[in-house]
Amino acid sequence: MTPFGARVRVYRAARGLTLKQMAADLQISPAYLSALEHGRRGRPSRMLFLQIAAYFELDWEAQEELETLLRHSNPKVTVDTAGLRPNATELANRLAHRIRHLKPPAIERLLDLLREDAEKK
Repeated sequence: MTPFGARVRVYRAARGLTLKQMAADLQISPAYLSALEHGRRGRPSRMLFLQIAAYFELDWEAQEELETLLRHSNPKVTVDTAGLRPNATELANRLAHRIRHLKPPAIERLLDLLREDAEKK
């Protein structure tokens, strides 16, 4: 599941909507919506993102937060380390090989480090 898909699912559940009802309202297939929620499909188009934000009547702050989650919700990531230091390539490769085996606390620690670094810039 992606961060975007998880949040959409929370919004949907909070409104007591079935996946089938939301999909019909957005004029998309239930299979596609399910795939978005579970991370089996890439990020939705900008138009669908805006439809979803409008559907849930998100205020500016909630829409911005959902858009941030969307940017970090590509389930098939490619990391190009060409031209970077060797340790950057090692980091990308180690993460690619170990991510399925990392426990949630380790993932949170790594995310916290990356978020802290992003805030400094």
